[in-house]
Amino acid sequence: MPTEKSLNLLLWLVAVGFFMQTLDSTIVNTALPAMAHSLGESPLRMQSVVISYALTMAMLIPASGWLADRFGTKRVFLWAIVLFVIGSLFCAASRTLPQLVVSRVLQGMGGAMLLPVGRLAVLRAFPQEQFLRAMSFVAIPGLIGPLIGPTLGGWLVKIASWHWIFLINVPVGLIGCVAAFFLMPDYRQRVQAFDATGYLLLSFGMVAISLSLEGLTELGFRHATMMILLVFGLASVTAYALHARRVQYPLFAPRLFSVPSFSVGLLGNLFARLGSGSMPFLIPLLLQVSLGYTAFEAGLMMLPVAGAGIFAKRVTIPLIQHVGYRKMLIGNTLLVGCAAASFALITPEQPMVVRLVQLAFFGMVNSLQFTAMNTVTLKDLGGSLASAGNSLLSMVMMLSMSLGVAIAGALLATFEELFQKGPLPVLPAFHATFICVGLITITSAWIFWQLSPDEKPDQEKRDMMEIG
Repeated sequence: MPTEKSLNLLLWLVAVGFFMQTLDSTIVNTALPAMAHSLGESPLRMQSVVISYALTMAMLIPASGWLADRFGTKRVFLWAIVLFVIGSLFCAASRTLPQLVVSRVLQGMGGAMLLPVGRLAVLRAFPQEQFLRAMSFVAIPGLIGPLIGPTLGGWLVKIASWHWIFLINVPVGLIGCVAAFFLMPDYRQRVQAFDATGYLLLSFGMVAISLSLEGLTELGFRHATMMILLVFGLASVTAYALHARRVQYPLFAPRLFSVPSFSVGLLGNLFARLGSGSMPFLIPLLLQVSLGYTAFEAGLMMLPVAGAGIFAKRVTIPLIQHVGYRKMLIGNTLLVGCAAASFALITPEQPMVVRLVQLAFFGMVNSLQFTAMNTVTLKDLGGSLASAGNSLLSMVMMLSMSLGVAIAGALLATFEELFQKGPLPVLPAFHATFICVGLITITSAWIFWQLSPDEKPDQEKRDMMEIG
């Protein structure tokens, strides 16, 4: 029987692992121009550094639970930290963009397992009545990581070099390895056969679709190659859907989609995040490339986004209680899209106070959107469906972020070529990209129209929203 002290230490261990994962999802955004200069690349062609990390996490999240049950939470968590640290070292040692991308893939392999395996250990270690409180504690670093990531990345570039945004993971990871060896319980259980065929079909589909979107900008693919990849990717995802209906233990049970709120919420997460998920990539790039900000200054400008996002979580619950999920998500999706498109109004002459208000407003509505979407997706799942639904949602969130950055990079490159004859070719390209990103988000609002008009969270769901 674990003691109260050991349970508290386990929470700290899982929380630190979650912090490392979320920090590295955002810390590179402000450092991309510095990386591009060091590697001899264009700062507008660096999106693969973000995409490779997010896409790798999306691919491995579905397998993390099975691996933990098969090989034990302790062993898998330790290997996750080791892979994350080795990947971080390789990132810092990279001398070309392809080397950096491969290293980010290795880093993402470790990051993908940190939270799911840690959350599984917490689920098994804590009594049911204490689980929500435990997960609320673990979720705090998920808010802090994105808050300090862009600023910390810019600060490290200013005082040292971009390499240190990866090297700071090494001492934290080494301490984490020692702590995991002594504190992480080794839970394991008998597992059903892993759906390897389904996993390969789904993974190939995600990678092919992402590469087809990125291929026009950074990889130099011809249009025909891009179309072939896109068709193969869509065919692979379709093949998985057919495969899942005929096997006994599919990766994700088809009956998940018999729950209307889950289907609507999952599709909403996928498409609404395409636009809003690309903003942490686009905004620091705009500030540095077009407006002359330093990496540190660009990082500081992201603080209103994160700060307003944390504040917004306080009002999400009463707001949904008052208007319901459907009205909330339709209206707020439109606001997120308009907020994203409003960045097309940014000019060098714009007053700083207007820019700060603009950033804070986007952070607020974006936070409201994420919390409401996550909760409506999971609220009607119970029993064995809850774990699978949560895993699929986590995968879709990371996939959408990867696709969003790929789409934003493709749009930015297209508009850069279109406006290259103008006096300020880069700024109009950013303006046009923000308008397109906003329109993508706005058009996703129709998905939430399919929700029941009277659904509101009960007390248990309000507790879930505090975590999400």
